[in-house]
Amino acid sequence: MNNRFLFPHRFKLIGWMLFVPALILGLLITLFDYTPFKWETSVFAIYDGGLFEANKVMMLVKNDVFDELVGVAAIIGGLLAAFSKEKDEDEYIAQIRLESLLWATYINYGFLLFSILFIYGLGFYQIMIFNMFTLLFIFLVRFNFILYKSAKAVA
Repeated sequence: MNNRFLFPHRFKLIGWMLFVPALILGLLITLFDYTPFKWETSVFAIYDGGLFEANKVMMLVKNDVFDELVGVAAIIGGLLAAFSKEKDEDEYIAQIRLESLLWATYINYGFLLFSILFIYGLGFYQIMIFNMFTLLFIFLVRFNFILYKSAKAVA
C-alpha cells in the first residue's frame, strides 16, 4: 500500500526519541514547575500581553524558551512517531490507524467538553496545555496497543 501522506518508516524511531523525553519534561514543567535550566533570550512576539500589563505587539521580548522547545519537540516527535509508516504498511494497518485517530479525537474532545463545563481558573489553562498533546498521545497509545495485540494474536 502506498500512502503518500505518511512519513518514511525511518522517522518513527526519531519521533519516539523526541516524544518520550519531551513528554516527561513537559509533565515536570507543567505539574511541578521544574525546569532543568533557564534559556532566556530575545524572541519575536506577535502578541505578548496579560490581564494586568500593557500589551506588547509585534516586538522582541525576553523569554525563557525552554518550555517552548519542549513543546515543539513533543509535537514534532509525536507526529513523526504517529504518522510514520510501519515496516509492512497494509490496508489492515491503515484501518487501525484511521480507527485510532477517530477514537483519539472523540476522547480528546470529550475531555475538552468535560473541562469546559467543570474546570475553571488556572486549572482550565493547564487542561488546555495538556489538551494540545492528548490527541497525539491517545492515538499513539491506542494504535500501538492494537498493533501489539494483533501481533500477539497472530503469533
